[in-house]
Amino acid sequence: MRVSRVWPERLPSFLLLSVILAVLSACSGDPGTGPVEPKWDRDACERCRMMISDRRFSAEVRGWPKGDRSRVYYFDDVGCAMLWLDQQPWKDDPRVEMWVNDHRDGHWIDARKVWYVTGFTTPMEYGLGAQDEPAEGALDYVQAKEHVYKVEERFSQEGGLSLDPARLAPSVYADDHDNDHDHGREGADAAPPPARQ
Repeated sequence: MRVSRVWPERLPSFLLLSVILAVLSACSGDPGTGPVEPKWDRDACERCRMMISDRRFSAEVRGWPKGDRSRVYYFDDVGCAMLWLDQQPWKDDPRVEMWVNDHRDGHWIDARKVWYVTGFTTPMEYGLGAQDEPAEGALDYVQAKEHVYKVEERFSQEGGLSLDPARLAPSVYADDHDNDHDHGREGADAAPPPARQ
């Protein structure tokens, strides 16, 4: 059996190439855990489709919709993130992470371990600012989620205004597309548009 002399000569080049590929694959892509900076003013909220632009009130969810690889979803308001996550079949997966911006300086903090202060003007009017230090009257995650659902209920009671995608575009979300809207019927039996209050 003859041993090739070419292999020992190429070994340093092969090792160098292997190291370069390992470094490039480690440096590129998503780390698989933790927050990921969105493309500000270009990424859209997963729930309401508004651009992510306010670095004080945005949120993100890292989930495993297909089981083996995580995906990051961006939101313009923590309320959108909370409502959207509750609708996902994988919401109870222990690997799910939720991150929010600290309203004071914009750094990312774990949404389930922070305090929420009310009274802010936020992109979708849920009014919550997150911070990693307790404050008088601040809400924990469970209380903040209850607050978001109360605000959402108020939106749905005020002239039909709701941020629920199924209410914003029922024909897209309905099972029976032929019976979910009036196709522009005219006359007395057509429902008037909801009044703004």
